[in-house]
Amino acid sequence: MKTLILSAIILIGLSACSTVPKHTDIEEGWKAMDGILEQIKAPVFPDKQFVITDFGAKTDGSLCTDAIRQAIVACNQAGGGRVLVPKGTYLTGAIHLLSNVELHVEEGATLLFSTDPADYLPVVQSRFEGSEMMNYSPLIYAWKQENIAVTGKGTLDGQASIENWWLWVWQSKENVAKGLPSQNNPNSVPRLLDLMGQGVPTAERVFGEGYYLRPSFFQPYYCKNILIEGVTLINPPMWMLHPVLSENITVRGVKLFSQGAPNGDGCDPECCKNVLIEDCEFNTGDDCIAIKSGRNRQGYEMGIPTENVIIRNCKMLDGHGGVVLGSETSGGVRNVYAYNCEMSSPHLERAIRLKSNKYRGGVIENVYVRDIKVGEVNNAAIRINQNYFSIVAPKEIRYTTYRNIFIENLSCEKAEYAIQIMGLEELPIENVKIINCTFNNIEKENVLESVEGLVLENVSINGEPSVVE
Repeated sequence: MKTLILSAIILIGLSACSTVPKHTDIEEGWKAMDGILEQIKAPVFPDKQFVITDFGAKTDGSLCTDAIRQAIVACNQAGGGRVLVPKGTYLTGAIHLLSNVELHVEEGATLLFSTDPADYLPVVQSRFEGSEMMNYSPLIYAWKQENIAVTGKGTLDGQASIENWWLWVWQSKENVAKGLPSQNNPNSVPRLLDLMGQGVPTAERVFGEGYYLRPSFFQPYYCKNILIEGVTLINPPMWMLHPVLSENITVRGVKLFSQGAPNGDGCDPECCKNVLIEDCEFNTGDDCIAIKSGRNRQGYEMGIPTENVIIRNCKMLDGHGGVVLGSETSGGVRNVYAYNCEMSSPHLERAIRLKSNKYRGGVIENVYVRDIKVGEVNNAAIRINQNYFSIVAPKEIRYTTYRNIFIENLSCEKAEYAIQIMGLEELPIENVKIINCTFNNIEKENVLESVEGLVLENVSINGEPSVVE
């Protein structure tokens, strides 16, 4: 099978039988990962324990928010330690972590989060799809804290469904026109994007009650030294793990289930540095992992990238994408490594995905992928797209630069497309190398638009070498 070129750009073809060059740029990039790993250290906590039942938490269905808050405050004031959620089911509203506190949900314990939006007030500084504003508190939140953790083998259940949070997305057009609760109402998402485009300060972008913007599940904001380990998260209102403007983050052995959830992303680090995601399982209603850095004007004015992200030994089932960069990329994304991962589901749309559009801006660079086993995806094993849709088109155009994307040793057993690369003529994608990759049971020809410096080396599709013509 040969590669179909849909671009006026002339590319140099290399056959699978050509002499294998030394890709020193790739190997040096992988060596740099070791230095990043050395910088990522999970926090360690004092050997002190604060059991929430000692502060009044009960398993009788009554709200335990205040008891959990008291345990966290006591732990913090004592210099830190573990706040223990023992076996049983505990109903709670927003949980706000403080420095040096490990929230440990033991095996057999469930934190059941209220679906009453009032239990997530007052508003806090947050983000909705890359846009900063004052909104409902995330279910678990931390603001400018250090050394925080959520651990254990227990369950965090957001209880979100079409009966509550999700209804704000899926409300019919007729009901939206009647003014019924929906994020599509003019005073909701459209208003937020308009305020952000005008440069209105974040503190004046006040939403919350009556505006229907769902909160993330766990959002540490301006935090350092974060650990999420062992827990299972289910039924989120929106994005599940969403660290923002934070540093030194370890996500280890976490199970994230959000099938059916609109925007039910698994883990979305945004404007973060030094992130390790390992040994996790994703079964999501949207992207499994999506690396982000802010949206449009505020994103590129802040100019804070997400950088130094390592993803390894993870399993991806349902989702829009396995490892994804975008679409909110306005601050840039760089130095991303993904390896030793398995991805497969008839409901997984893509394995490796990069997405942005002509309003986002930012630079996506230095993306290293190797040793990925893909069983089945229903769209493309590799999809790189510079023309992702925009709900509201801003006046200012800011193209996103894509460069230095290296994918090696990826195998895929079934997909509609092996490779889709769809750049823009105004700013083509640069320096993409796909090496030692095998694609079987592929239905359609590759699609390549506006890409410069593409190398396909030792790539086979349906048993035939694939070349660039």
